[in-house]
Amino acid sequence: MSFITYLINGISLGSVYALIALGYTMVYGIAKMLNFAHGDVIMVGGFTCYTVCSTMGMHPVVGVLLSVVVCTLLGIVIERVAYKPLRMASSPLAVLITAIGVSYLLQNLALLIFGANAKSFTSVVNMKSLKLADGQITVSGVTIVTIVTCIVIMAALMFFINKTKLGQAMLAVSEDKGAAQLMGINVNATICLTFAIGSALAAIAGVLLCSAYPSLTPYTGSMPGIKAFVAAVFGGIGSVPGAFIGGILLGVIQIFSQAYISSQMADAIVFAVLIVVLLVKPTGLLGKNIQEKV
Repeated sequence: MSFITYLINGISLGSVYALIALGYTMVYGIAKMLNFAHGDVIMVGGFTCYTVCSTMGMHPVVGVLLSVVVCTLLGIVIERVAYKPLRMASSPLAVLITAIGVSYLLQNLALLIFGANAKSFTSVVNMKSLKLADGQITVSGVTIVTIVTCIVIMAALMFFINKTKLGQAMLAVSEDKGAAQLMGINVNATICLTFAIGSALAAIAGVLLCSAYPSLTPYTGSMPGIKAFVAAVFGGIGSVPGAFIGGILLGVIQIFSQAYISSQMADAIVFAVLIVVLLVKPTGLLGKNIQEKV
């Protein structure tokens, strides 16, 4: 029965990675840039919810909603201030270095405001644990909520992208910015919307992550952000279903590695699996080969 427990926990952790990876893959697919400050948006979402719930004593639902609002606005500000001026930069390194700078800025601002000591995060999920197989398997309420939330968000996001005008505009911009602009699509607004959606998902992921692992520091989002980027590449960066599948697989691999091999080697095994997958299929599991005309 322990195998089933590990599998459920892996899917739960993978669901958090998937939510974060969706932000990476959407921004790359549409704006063709890597937002390495995305992991720190998770941290901002966690601290927002912590401040609202633990410090101000408000209801957890209010904390989650305010986290989404704050992170959405933060994503828009980051895109407008840091990335938009560099969109036509000759070297992609300029955007990459700027993203790293934004990441360090957010971390140091959190250090100044909240300090370096870990904060005890109170879970926003009050759901009781579910017992299966005559009580041999116990699934926590946070695990259930995390998995269900990820599935619902994934379904809603796919519907939004494929069935709405804004979603179709995002697809058009991802294919060809110039042609989309000629067709009357506001490319700048579409890219800004992408950052807003990705940051909102990061806020939800941050709250769920801190609910499952109740410790919050200015560096909370760093490693999950890197692993979510690995999940996006694993599934095929630029592919929304790929980010979902990559996140789930990465979470399962990490939990099984911790349980059956070594907890200290789990992260190394995760990155080693990524290397093997990219050697076999460089575009990731669901990535497409793009041929460039010379």
